[in-house]
Amino acid sequence: MINLPSTLRISFRALRVNKTRSALTMLGVIIGVGAVIIMLAVGTGASRQIAEQISSMGSNLLIILPGATTAGGVRMGSGTQPSLTTGDAEAVRKECPAVRDVAPILSGVAQIVYGHENWSTGVVGTTPGMLRVRDWSLSAGRPFTEQDVKSAVKVCLLGKTVSENLFGYMDPLGRMIRIKKVPFMVIGVLAAKGQTPTGQDQDDTVYVPVTTAQKKLFGTTFPGMVRIIMVKAKNREDLPAAEKQINELLRQRHRIGPKQENDFTVRNLTQMMETAEQSAKVMTLLLGAIASVSLLVGGIGIMNIMLVSVTERTREIGIRMAVGAKTWDIRMQFMVEAIILSFIGGVAGVMIGISGSKILSMLAGWPTVISPLAIILAFGFSGLVGVFFGFYPAYKASLLDPIDALRYE
Repeated sequence: MINLPSTLRISFRALRVNKTRSALTMLGVIIGVGAVIIMLAVGTGASRQIAEQISSMGSNLLIILPGATTAGGVRMGSGTQPSLTTGDAEAVRKECPAVRDVAPILSGVAQIVYGHENWSTGVVGTTPGMLRVRDWSLSAGRPFTEQDVKSAVKVCLLGKTVSENLFGYMDPLGRMIRIKKVPFMVIGVLAAKGQTPTGQDQDDTVYVPVTTAQKKLFGTTFPGMVRIIMVKAKNREDLPAAEKQINELLRQRHRIGPKQENDFTVRNLTQMMETAEQSAKVMTLLLGAIASVSLLVGGIGIMNIMLVSVTERTREIGIRMAVGAKTWDIRMQFMVEAIILSFIGGVAGVMIGISGSKILSMLAGWPTVISPLAIILAFGFSGLVGVFFGFYPAYKASLLDPIDALRYE
């Protein structure tokens, strides 16, 4: 029967005899646990930030781009051939069962003026469906209506960044601004969206009815032309069906033959954004795995010190065996010592990891998220390190012959 209190007392006494050596042994575990927690906090924070940016773009998204033109045998990039119209967008909305909503877009850059203030930003001509496609709400005012689009009314919605730069703390609702010298009434302010995964400020924008943009701001190559069409599928499972339906419908509307290439491109934005999010998660795992190497090094340090301890205490082991200590008693004592070292090192490492994550977030401005799971994993791994690397020295000590041990000088 193992006397655990006695074993713990002997183990703590043995560790106190060599305080400096014990502290240096624990240092490897402390650094390892702290590094794992900090790396996982940084990786998880980055993953969460990317996930938030991706969700701000909207969900279940497809984007339809116009095709590419060919001049003198040279093919231009996607979007250089004006082939999409508001009619195409309306047809997709009405005739594709897997589609929830659409938003045609005609955009450009313009100087916005209010009083003595001015701001250059992107102006997006679109329809009321844009707010539903992008899952975007208003912080003040109202959205423009289908009637505003039909009548090409000169009204606009301001992004938060534009509103702050033109009006500061003033209420912009009902005020007149000028876009390319054309007066527009501000009827709403968009809620803050933040940055895209590529770092673009989504709040630095102005929304106007698409017909107003076509007729009074940017003009068009032919009536109803738009640059892109954003599509929101009913749910994630419907994305492949929506993509297929859109391709078939637009090929029919554009009179494209069986052997002819499409004059448009349908891209799955949700899939691309999910790929970016998955990459961030993989990076988090890699950071954690790299930091875990230091825990492994700390475990090797524990094993080395315990082997030295076995050699130094050979005579003590012989005396204990001579007075009746069993093999398991000797083995358990050295195992307990190794576990104590890793336990204390794990606790200190958790404290350093949490503090280091917060300091790193404050100094470097990196988003860090300390999850309880990361703490449990790091602390649990440090315990396993103690058991694993403490077993061999304990096993070696338990196999010593009592007579040889007593003769050891």
